[in-house]
Amino acid sequence: MSKTALNLTAISIFVMTMSSLLGPLFHLSPTVPAIATFAVLGIATFDAFSLQGKGGNLLIDSLAGFSPEHRERIIHHEAGHFLVAYLLGIPVISYTLSAWEALKQRQPGQGGVSFDDGELASQLERGTISAQIIDRYCTIWMAGIAAETLVYKNSEGGVDDKSKLSMVLTNLGFSASACEQKQRFCTLQAKTLLQENWAAYQALVNAMRQRATVAECRNAIAQADQETA
Repeated sequence: MSKTALNLTAISIFVMTMSSLLGPLFHLSPTVPAIATFAVLGIATFDAFSLQGKGGNLLIDSLAGFSPEHRERIIHHEAGHFLVAYLLGIPVISYTLSAWEALKQRQPGQGGVSFDDGELASQLERGTISAQIIDRYCTIWMAGIAAETLVYKNSEGGVDDKSKLSMVLTNLGFSASACEQKQRFCTLQAKTLLQENWAAYQALVNAMRQRATVAECRNAIAQADQETA
C-alpha cells in the first residue's frame, strides 16, 4: 500500500476513535463517523490497488499547491533528473511539474522527466545489459533525490525512483543488499555531477520554473556551461 493510503488509513482510524469519544458530547450519531471512515478507507484502498497511488498524488499535489516550497521542491527534483540525463547523454523528451501532468503522460509521482530509454529497453530484452548502462540510468533515477538533498538537506520525493531502480536491478538478479549499495553509489554519483555543474543546474531550475520547452532548457544549460568555461 502507498504511503498516501497508509496516511489516509491512519487518519481515518484517528477520526473514528475521536468521534466515538466526543460524539456523545455533541449528540453526534456514531453512524456518521463510521460511514465517513469506511468511505475514506475505501478510497485509499482503491487508490492503492487500482490507481497505484496516483489518486493520492493528485490529492497531495492539489492540497500542497498553495505551498511555494512544495512547487520549488518538485522543480529542483525534476531538474536534477533532467540535468544528469543531459550530462550522461540520454536525450530528454519531456518533463512535468504536477501530478496531473504526470498522470496525463502516464508517469508516477508528482512530476517527472521522460527520456529516451530505448537503449536500456533494448539491452534488457536481449539480456546483455552492460554495467555502464546500468550505472548511467540508475544515476539518472537517483538524481532527483540527490538534487533535493543538496538544496534542502533532505528529500521528500523519490519513492517511485527508488522503486524503479529496485525493480530493474532485482529483475537483473541483484540482491536486496546489492540494490541498496547501487542506490547509494548512484546517488553519490548524481550529487557529484550536480555539484560540478551547479551553474548549469541553477540555470535549468530557472528555465523550468518559467515552464521553458525542453529545447530551451537545453539551451539554458549550454549557455551556463559557456559562461563558466
